[in-house]
Amino acid sequence: MAYPFSDFKYSDGLTVVGISFCTAIVCEAISWVLIYRTNSYKNLRSSIDKASKKLETMKTDSSKINIKKSKTKKIDRVETSLKESSRDLSLFKFKSGGVVAMVLFVVFGLLNSLFEGKVVAKLPFQPFGLVMKMSHRGLQGNDPTDCSMAFLYFLCSISIRTNLQKFLGFAPPRGASAGLFPMPDPKTN
Repeated sequence: MAYPFSDFKYSDGLTVVGISFCTAIVCEAISWVLIYRTNSYKNLRSSIDKASKKLETMKTDSSKINIKKSKTKKIDRVETSLKESSRDLSLFKFKSGGVVAMVLFVVFGLLNSLFEGKVVAKLPFQPFGLVMKMSHRGLQGNDPTDCSMAFLYFLCSISIRTNLQKFLGFAPPRGASAGLFPMPDPKTN
């Protein structure tokens, strides 16, 4: 199968990057349909934004003066509310994760069959141990700077999708970094 620009030196690498970019757009479109346009997502996001702003102002006010016990309880209540809202948001986003994962698996399988055993890029450095195993996966030869499709697609998928979410305004709210598995609270230990 002849690709456009197949005589071009970087055609395989650019093809992988282009497909990764298109996949990121499709995945964000799916997420928009299933998550971002719904009223429950918008309500959860606004409650997280309000709680994180309230918590931030409470903490800056309490740092200026000595903290009273009632102020500490209010801060704990707002933190708990923020954690619960963040958890609910993560669970809400989880439902589209399966559909997005299916799209990514199908595209990865397609790319794997197209670029099996082909070097799609050259790394500008010699990777170490585990990274070399990932970057050289499925390739013949001993050149450690050879890069396989799987490694390039992995790097592109992570970076492009994250930046696309920020660009489209779908990045998680500031206070919603806890996710499904938050860090344990040191106050309870």
